[in-house]
Amino acid sequence: MRPILLGVVAAFFFAFTFIFNRAMDLSGGSWIWSASLRYIFMIPFLLIIVFFRGNLRPLFQEMKARPGQWLLWSTVGFGLFYAPLTFAAGYGPGWLIAGTWQITIISGSLLVPFFYETVQTSSGSIAVRGKIPFKGLSMSLIILVGVAMMQMEHMNQLSLQNVLFCVIPILFASFAYPLGNRKMMEVCGGRLDTYQRVLGMTLASMPFWLILVVWELATAAPPTMEQTLQSLLVAVSSGVIATVLFFQATDLVKDDMGKLAAVEATQSLAVPYALLGEIVVLSAPLPAPASLIGMLLVVAGMVLHSYVSRAKEVESVTKKIGEIKR
Repeated sequence: MRPILLGVVAAFFFAFTFIFNRAMDLSGGSWIWSASLRYIFMIPFLLIIVFFRGNLRPLFQEMKARPGQWLLWSTVGFGLFYAPLTFAAGYGPGWLIAGTWQITIISGSLLVPFFYETVQTSSGSIAVRGKIPFKGLSMSLIILVGVAMMQMEHMNQLSLQNVLFCVIPILFASFAYPLGNRKMMEVCGGRLDTYQRVLGMTLASMPFWLILVVWELATAAPPTMEQTLQSLLVAVSSGVIATVLFFQATDLVKDDMGKLAAVEATQSLAVPYALLGEIVVLSAPLPAPASLIGMLLVVAGMVLHSYVSRAKEVESVTKKIGEIKR
């Protein structure tokens, strides 16, 4: 229950990403600054936390031992996740971005065969390659229907090109985030805590962000004070608080792919959070009835997906143990 609760609270703070990214776009801010400043601002906060916990040296030792893997998977998990997400904010409201982002639940399930999960047997623990949770995916179709209903209203208002600029980057990011997160959990092997891993990934993704910063400075203007402050808020709420809570939740269930999928599914709650936030902060109008129904389907799909994932995991582990004994 604790991992699920952490995921729910993380979803609340993640919602600030969609709200403020939309606000920065509406005010004319560049998506590159919105993305890069968030991770740049995260560094001092995380450094202070990890330093006072006395865990900086072990982190740097781990990063020094595997610099290539840290650079690769941090860039995937942070850079190739957040840059497309902020780009998409220029082509749809925050609640729509948050809703479409829930495709990551399906993306995460499709990535399961690329990882191993630990199964306890009478002779000890063994690593078994994960299998796609097809029952969970069947429940995920409800999420897809909900996303489609939300996007229908969007398609009626904008050109096909703008819709694609909204959907395709989110689809790309939906694979990058769980892939980078899970790969880094493998690389760390339980030797680092959540704060260390988030700081390490933030530092290792800096080359990617600095390249974007140099490009933006060479081709456009520096960020405004308003965008800088909003990026700072996103860094604290979403980059530090939400990311740490979410990574804590995934760390608790990292060896159980069914429960891991359930924790990732809690991020669907960012959709209603983002909608309420846009109404309050940006005075956004209430979406059309079809979009509201689609939003409810997304959340319902998340709940059903979590339930089926947990039931399927119990059945799968029992079956695997039986096969191993034979």
